[in-house]
Amino acid sequence: MTSTTTPRTIGPGRVLALGVAASAILTGLIWLLGQRLHGIALLPDQGAAWYYWKLPEPTIWTRLSAWTGYAAHQLAFWGLIYYAQTRVRRYAGGLHPINIVALAVNAAFIALHTLQTHLFYDGLAQDVSIFSSQGSVVILLVVVLLMENRRRGLFLGKPVPLGREVVDFARRYHGYLFSWAAVYTFWYHPMESTPGHLIGFFYMFLLLLQGSLFLTRVHTNRRWTLTLELMVAVHGTLVAVMTSGPDGAWPMFLFGFLGVFVITQMHGLGLSRAVRWILAACYAGSVLAVYGMRGNLVGAAGEAVRIPAIEYALVGVLAVLLWLGLRVATSLRRHPAPEQEKPPPSSGTLDAIKS
Repeated sequence: MTSTTTPRTIGPGRVLALGVAASAILTGLIWLLGQRLHGIALLPDQGAAWYYWKLPEPTIWTRLSAWTGYAAHQLAFWGLIYYAQTRVRRYAGGLHPINIVALAVNAAFIALHTLQTHLFYDGLAQDVSIFSSQGSVVILLVVVLLMENRRRGLFLGKPVPLGREVVDFARRYHGYLFSWAAVYTFWYHPMESTPGHLIGFFYMFLLLLQGSLFLTRVHTNRRWTLTLELMVAVHGTLVAVMTSGPDGAWPMFLFGFLGVFVITQMHGLGLSRAVRWILAACYAGSVLAVYGMRGNLVGAAGEAVRIPAIEYALVGVLAVLLWLGLRVATSLRRHPAPEQEKPPPSSGTLDAIKS
């Protein structure tokens, strides 16, 4: 049964302005409260695969608090998406009541994770690899590339033949995957106040905001969604500078993600060909200037294309996996498993029938 409730008429610009402002305020609160966590003793850093911010001696309560909070947040978000898809089912310029519920639910779990950090500290990082958190965001970005293939293309505005049913499936069910990526990454980290954590949490708050605005015109605003895609370039670059210094690998993240922008993302904005050529020239000039100053023009090609190559390869892999899954599901629907034959009745049953 479709909901007939009239959506609240709050303009898209105001919704985004309030949401971004709230995300900034919440990030500021993390910084303020995080000063209390400076006295927690942590193990020495052990390399790129090591997550530093976790307790040396976790307990069942530290683990249970993180995993229970994550599971409750995840299931609540999935339940809201399912309700919206099955009961609301229409887009609107303003907010549906379910959007307000979603915003309130996310705010409540942000408060819960803050409390959990200050009582137990550990996030999910104690039990899972750091690459799982990074990989969840990469998968999100790859799915966006797949979903937007028809509208803006994948290479210089040209779509690739990914299959309509594959793209339609991704567009219909992407909310469940995106909510997992955001909620999982959010609960992966304790609410620490390092610059890297603060930038990451601000980004997660924006993703949670986007997830809460399902079935609204804000949710599909091209410039807003592109901003969310490009935020990973800002986050990755700043974190690389903070951890490795100006001589570190930050150009790989900056030019890698901006390379995806030049190859794919800018072609969905309705920009003129001249503007796109100017942006591409600025990008190429910046790559040459930065790697020239580093004395590594030869290595520039390898570093600058690494992230785009990974993302485009994953788009292909994901499309194939979805196509195979859809083929299997279609085959099972067309050829259901035969019913198990009933055993012949016993002689006693036959005698009873005859009598």
